[in-house]
Amino acid sequence: MLAALALPGLLPVEAVAENAPEHAVLAYKQLYYQDSQPGLDRITVNAPSVYGLLPMGEHWSVEGSAVVDAVSGASPRYYSTVSGASHMDDLRTAGDAKLSYYRERSAYSVSLSRSQEHDYISNAAALDARFSSADNNTTYNLGVGVARDSINPTNDLVDDETKNSLQGIVGVTRALTAVDLVQLQLAYSSGHGYFSDPYKLFDNRPRERNQGTALLRWNHHVAAADATLRLNYRYYNDSYGIAAHTLGLEWVQPLGRNFSLTPSLRYYTQSSADFYIDPPASAPFPNIPEGAYSSLDQRLSAFGALAVAGKLEWRLSPEWSTDFKAEYYQQRAEWRLTGNGSPGLEPFRYVSFEFGLTRRF
Repeated sequence: MLAALALPGLLPVEAVAENAPEHAVLAYKQLYYQDSQPGLDRITVNAPSVYGLLPMGEHWSVEGSAVVDAVSGASPRYYSTVSGASHMDDLRTAGDAKLSYYRERSAYSVSLSRSQEHDYISNAAALDARFSSADNNTTYNLGVGVARDSINPTNDLVDDETKNSLQGIVGVTRALTAVDLVQLQLAYSSGHGYFSDPYKLFDNRPRERNQGTALLRWNHHVAAADATLRLNYRYYNDSYGIAAHTLGLEWVQPLGRNFSLTPSLRYYTQSSADFYIDPPASAPFPNIPEGAYSSLDQRLSAFGALAVAGKLEWRLSPEWSTDFKAEYYQQRAEWRLTGNGSPGLEPFRYVSFEFGLTRRF
């Protein structure tokens, strides 16, 4: 999602107190993803991944993950009369490692990550720190990350292009009451380099992109139902002219001692990039002045989207647990709240399924 601004190792803080992990964890996750447009299946992704966490003494821990994405299919088309799609097959491998040091009321981490495809390599590093108040009711977090990407498309449109970014995040998490936890996160990223899509016609984007997000989350425990309500709102804005809003809702409902069910609903809306151009209805090739910024990428258009999901978790024993999640997503130009939409764009949808198995030691 364009609203996401993630740093390697810098994730929203879920807990308030800073404690070193007591148990090792080994987890496996399998993701299946399929997107489509009316009458046509597009991208299919099969992505197995593993995650491990190992405590080292009282103050240290190391964790890491690895994933392999097998991607095949075609890019989204613009209109029913304009394909705009090309078939592709790719294999992406990615991994990250994180080392953390814990003190009584603080924790510090350094992380490295790498992602590689046949035409794209990304390397990133991050530092972050978390500090808890004396009463353990408030946690402050801050971090900084850097990334360097290398782009070598198979069509040789460009050669040895690069993209560099510097990212920062700051936030506060506070327990307002015994049943209310709130969090505010602010993030900013400044990038320079090659941002165009070399596989799309007429795609010429500025070589600088600045992105900012504000994330507000509220978790409320509903004692009468022994459940937890999770609400979140994210605002996103960038130098391309895109402004986006995301509203999310989750209900975590325990079912006995060993099961929990989490239905969720998410709404997303964004305005279009300043240089986004609608493909003409009667022909696939618009008239664009030479050297002008432009893109026909529908991900830069104005649209709205809805996603509904459900997750079932089963605690098999104190050591073993498993989970299954299914999600359905659909976006349409007419579902936007702001910006000029593109009514002729084909609706876009996806379904995803995740299966996870976790062992604690």
